Amino acid sequence: MENQIFTETKKSAPLKKQKKEIDFDLKPTSAFISASWSALLLGMVSYCIGLWNADMLLNEKGYYFTVLLFGLFSVVSVQKSVRDKKEGLPVTEAYYGISWFTSITSIVLLVIGLWNADLLLSEKGFYAMSFVLSLFSAIAVQKNTRDLKFLEETE
Repeated sequence: MENQIFTETKKSAPLKKQKKEIDFDLKPTSAFISASWSALLLGMVSYCIGLWNADMLLNEKGYYFTVLLFGLFSVVSVQKSVRDKKEGLPVTEAYYGISWFTSITSIVLLVIGLWNADLLLSEKGFYAMSFVLSLFSAIAVQKNTRDLKFLEETE
């Protein structure tokens, strides 16, 4: 304590909060765009190759393929309606609710189908993970598409 020097500082008048304008580049990077498209293609193609090579009846393969398409459409619809609401565009609550309902339903249908399927646990995990990858990347691709379109219109 002996070697420490204590100094008093006067507190200046409170500074007014200044609004700083920060210029962000809102355009998604080409790396993110290509990663999103790659993930979407990887998820969808691997899911479909798994179905093609699966030892299932054709109606089972059709069920899983339809669940994939249903899920992809549903999550893109959710992303669009959420974005529209955020941007102040009119979105009916019915459409917004149906979009969420169908997204959740597609996931539940896949879970029920895999739960009751006569597949190895590794196969069930493969279908679940490629399905989730496809859904997530479809949302990212839709977001990138929307961002690029918005920036194109504002320039």
